[in-house]
Amino acid sequence: MEQVFQVTALCLVGALLAVVVRRGSPEMALLLALGAVVVVLLSLAGTVEELLSFFNELGERSGISQQLLIPLYKTVGIALVVKVGGELCRDAGESALAAVVETAGAACALLAALPLLRAVLSLLLEFIE
Repeated sequence: MEQVFQVTALCLVGALLAVVVRRGSPEMALLLALGAVVVVLLSLAGTVEELLSFFNELGERSGISQQLLIPLYKTVGIALVVKVGGELCRDAGESALAAVVETAGAACALLAALPLLRAVLSLLLEFIE
């Protein structure tokens, strides 16, 4: 819970500084926001590691194959990266680029989920036969 407050405070300070800097140099404001994103992501590395460890344990105990969980992790990661990347593009005033990032993210997420889709198809074919 404490980490949420730290991340929120860092983002608010970064946003306020970006607003002040944006008047004189919009490019520097974008770099400042990007820097805040990197710092937040680095600070969340331990949390993400703990979550992945739990999901691995959950997969082992439930008997679900890691081959099925890995695409899930990739898809979630893609969604998070696309969300941040799209918003940074919008902050830079490039909404068309944000749309391209989101479209590419959707295609990559589908590609990452392909093993899951194949497993579902295989299950369905087994039930039909």
